[in-house]
Amino acid sequence: MPLEISKFSIFIADLGETLGTEPGKIRPVVVIQTDLLNDAHPSTIVCPLTTNILPKGQPIRVRVSPSRSSGLRQDSEVMVDQIRTIDNRRFLRRIGRLTRGQKERLARAVHLLVCE
Repeated sequence: MPLEISKFSIFIADLGETLGTEPGKIRPVVVIQTDLLNDAHPSTIVCPLTTNILPKGQPIRVRVSPSRSSGLRQDSEVMVDQIRTIDNRRFLRRIGRLTRGQKERLARAVHLLVCE
């Protein structure tokens, strides 16, 4: 049964081997792609998360705390500067969702990175 992939959901995904500064391995990712492509597209745009918290990570990092809603076990940051597209078969399981405030901060960070 295919996973239901939706914007701002947090999944565990297998990002494979790393190259240079790319995040790899099995790690949480947050979906940033519009839900309009869910049924028709075999890949999805995501941002990986890391537990390597940067003291001055703003504006390219968004903090996500462990909670029932996020499904995370430790403080993490969304690495907005590591946006990538992954094949939907890389998603292993859904663990949570961003809060409204986290969604807004992530949307602003993506806009800043891509549109400014």
